[in-house]
Formats: sequence, structure tokens, C-alpha cells
Amino acid sequence: MLLALLAYAFVSNVALALVPHEPVVVFYGSQLGAWTTAVVATAGTVLASWVDHRVFVPLITRASQGRDLPSLARAMMRLFNRAPFAVIAVSGLTPLPFFPFKALAFAARYPLGSYLAAVAAGRLPRYLLLAWLGAAFKVPLWALGALFVLLAIPSLRVALARGRTAPAS
Repeated sequence: MLLALLAYAFVSNVALALVPHEPVVVFYGSQLGAWTTAVVATAGTVLASWVDHRVFVPLITRASQGRDLPSLARAMMRLFNRAPFAVIAVSGLTPLPFFPFKALAFAARYPLGSYLAAVAAGRLPRYLLLAWLGAAFKVPLWALGALFVLLAIPSLRVALARGRTAPAS
């Protein structure tokens, strides 16, 4: 059960994941307890973040060599660079989409260790709260399934739209 949670946390947080993690963390909170669930889910997320950082920082670095950033991107980078740890941690804690902040960290070549610490600092309390909700309220499986589908709809719409615009082989 712990390995399944770790694997799911990895899959739901790597790159542009298409599946939500919230209902699964709530479910595991009811099965494993809040702290165990939060720590294991955070470990899976940190592992996914390590993979993302190792893949995307070199790609973004290579792609941006010799190019000027648009003015909006430069402004966002300036804001991000004022407090990168806090930006990553707070964005990981809130329900805001996390990928734009990951992309800023990658583009800024934010150091791997600091990036992973910020991800953990943001996600652990988020997962702890979600797991506590599952442990304290024993949310019915049908409600978690409905929440899963509801949260997956935006990702599925994006994936389907990409599939329609892909060039024919």
C-alpha cells in the first residue's frame, strides 16, 4: 500500500501530470493515517520533482541559449528571483496550478537541492491536511471517485485538444 501511494504520488506530480492527487491522498489518509500518507506522498512528489528538474533545466537552458526572453517572461523571472523558495513552497501548498512555478524555477536554474526542499515544504502541509480530512471524516469512495473525475476533466480536455491538433503521420 505504501509503494502504491509512492508510485501514484510520483505519477500525479511528474511533468504535466494528467491525474489529480487530492482524492487519492484523502483516501490513503483514511487507510494509513495522516502522517504516514503525507510523508509517503511528499516523498513521491519530491522524486517526481527531481526527475523534472533533471530533465527540464537542461532542455530549457539549451532552448534559451542566445535568445532574449520576452518582456513578460523577464518580469516574471525578476519577481520569482526575489523569493524563489517561498514562491515554490507557497505554490505547492495552494490549489494554484503548480507547473508555471516549476517552469520558472527551471528557467531560473534554481538549484536542485533548494528546489526539492521548497517542493517538500509546500507539499507536506498540503498532503497532511488532505490526509487528515480522509482520516477524520472517512469520505465515501463514491465521493472521492466523483472528485477524481471532476479534477481530471481539465487535464483530459487539454489532452484531447492536443490530440485533435496533432499533425497526421
